[in-house]
Amino acid sequence: RGGGGGSQRAQNELALWSTSAEDLYEWAPRILAKMRTIPGLVDVATDREQGGREIGIRIDKQAAARLGVSVEAIGSALNNAFAQRQVAVLYRPRNQYRVVLEVDPELQRDPTHLASIYVPGRDGAQVSLLSVIRVTQGLAPLAVNHQGTFPAVTVSYNIEDGLTLDEANRRIAQAVAEMQIPDSIRMEPAGDARAELRGSGALPLLVLAALALVYIVLGVLYESFAHPLTIISTLPSAGLGALVALRLADMQLSLVAFIALILLIGIVKKNGIMLVDFALEAERRRGMAPTDAIRQAARERFRPILMTTLAALFGAI
Repeated sequence: RGGGGGSQRAQNELALWSTSAEDLYEWAPRILAKMRTIPGLVDVATDREQGGREIGIRIDKQAAARLGVSVEAIGSALNNAFAQRQVAVLYRPRNQYRVVLEVDPELQRDPTHLASIYVPGRDGAQVSLLSVIRVTQGLAPLAVNHQGTFPAVTVSYNIEDGLTLDEANRRIAQAVAEMQIPDSIRMEPAGDARAELRGSGALPLLVLAALALVYIVLGVLYESFAHPLTIISTLPSAGLGALVALRLADMQLSLVAFIALILLIGIVKKNGIMLVDFALEAERRRGMAPTDAIRQAARERFRPILMTTLAALFGAI
């Protein structure tokens, strides 16, 4: 399952889990219907399959007492009829056969067939099981998924173009908060949405780590604290240009865009190194003023800077 989710019907997932299965199964369809009304969300579905038939049996204690039927007898009759318990083993010279007790499979298909099962009553009389129980029918999930040790339901969804995942999660949280769900229900992103949110949270730290590494390497290279800052000072304007380009192209600051930003840091650092190297050489050996040296470096190193930048660009493409 992608990123630890419970469904693969859409790219993004939302896990609902609770300490109370009743609350979860009651509110999960409501949350699903609410999410389908949120603008920007499409293909909203759930992994809960409410297709299994369920029979609930409740003992009518007043009727059982009136007919002299004990609760233990009712439980034993149901156990013998449907539990498929082993009652004996037949041994033969070559094989052994396990004897399993149950009612005829033809009498297991409808609740009315419970009338064919009898339990002992007062004075040894046989009482129909339907006389001392109340039967209700309903639907139950075909499978119970879990988030850890708790029952869970996964809601999957896609987002329309132009809507960020953060904005979609904000709209979902706001919509669910308006429903005032019970405190026993918890909600958290799952699958690819959870992985992307975790990754996006670490990206700023990745950029800071890259800048610190660049400063350390340049400090060792130039044996100076000032020259690395000169090179790194070009990065803010480059980053601003990248953000403006993303805005003009109507693109999100996604994980791929952050990778491109790291690549941009490397290219800008390389250009700065080429300029500073040439300027320091001209200043030390030719005795040029710092301003004249950097201007000369910009003219002389323009072509190799352009060539290496284009090589990096086409390599990325």
